[in-house]
Amino acid sequence: MELSEEQLERYSRHLILPEVGEEGQKKLLKSKVFVLGAGGLGSPSLYYLAAAGVGTIGLADGDAVELTNLQRQIIHSNDRVGARKTDSAKQTITGLNPDVNVVTYDCRITADNVREIIRDYDIILDGSDNFPTRFLMNDAAYFEKKPLVSGAMFRFDGQVSVFSGHDDYPCYRCLYSEPPPPGLAPSCNEAGVLGALPGVIGVMQAVEAIKIILGAGKPLMGKLLVFDALDASFKKLAVRKDPECALCSEKATIKEVVAYEEACELRAPVGTPLIKVGELHERLKSSEPPVLLDIRETGELSSHLGHLEGIVHIPLGLLEKRVGELDGVRDREISIICRSGQRAVPASDILKKNNFRNVNILDGGMLTWHKEFGE
Repeated sequence: MELSEEQLERYSRHLILPEVGEEGQKKLLKSKVFVLGAGGLGSPSLYYLAAAGVGTIGLADGDAVELTNLQRQIIHSNDRVGARKTDSAKQTITGLNPDVNVVTYDCRITADNVREIIRDYDIILDGSDNFPTRFLMNDAAYFEKKPLVSGAMFRFDGQVSVFSGHDDYPCYRCLYSEPPPPGLAPSCNEAGVLGALPGVIGVMQAVEAIKIILGAGKPLMGKLLVFDALDASFKKLAVRKDPECALCSEKATIKEVVAYEEACELRAPVGTPLIKVGELHERLKSSEPPVLLDIRETGELSSHLGHLEGIVHIPLGLLEKRVGELDGVRDREISIICRSGQRAVPASDILKKNNFRNVNILDGGMLTWHKEFGE
């Protein structure tokens, strides 16, 4: 392929870099990068991969744009609240660089579809915000023999690494052997995140992906780069291949991608029972059905999982402030609903702190409800 006059001008600052040049730019234009998530990490990653001229970008995200996203998810805009994130991100990318072919997957990535989706891409960039999905992407990337550019953030801290599991390089499981118990590691929805932090981490993920495509520099294979925003400090830590890793060692016991979110058993806090989906389904038919408190974000209600009829909707991040709205049902049974059951744990703590006594958690959340009833 030959670069057009417009491309020579567009990528001129790349072309004068000896590490890139015309041949490097052609590599970028021929490359295929899959990005999971058009959220806090995916937004800056997508922006800079597109600006660099990565020829094909695959993007998977099953959510819609919410107003709460705009504090950090810069690929979206105020007039796109309610739109599908994949559509919004594609609109921004194509407006920035028409050279880029954006392939969208408006769905949730699962153990059933992940390998087929990522198979044709050169590099996998994980912008997810929870441990089960990170393990899912790590295992799928390992089996498909794709380098995984991983990013994570929490409040004011972030980290970036590149995982492989092949040769002498570690996989994500060499760093974390298994997901933490549900409720132990709160998400950004629960703990918050500095809006500019994912910009730092997401851009670094894009840099690592571009370095791998170009064969330039030293990607963060076997290294974990940790950023403390409050201290304005970076630390680079060594990550060694685990000789007993369940995925990538000679003693491996994992032979296929596992649906970790479903495999993670929900552990309810003391005094807060779980209610099975079948039991809740039957109680909703009774003369005194439980109050359904759905604490998911607004955009999640219109996802493929949907929502139940008659819910009281208060997002988890607003529950402490708006708990008084439940005073009228204080004496009734309250069933807390979220996506998988994990966010319901801190929500139950908030209700108990405010003297709500008859509270339970929908075991498995809307994921299990949708699987059982498809409603």
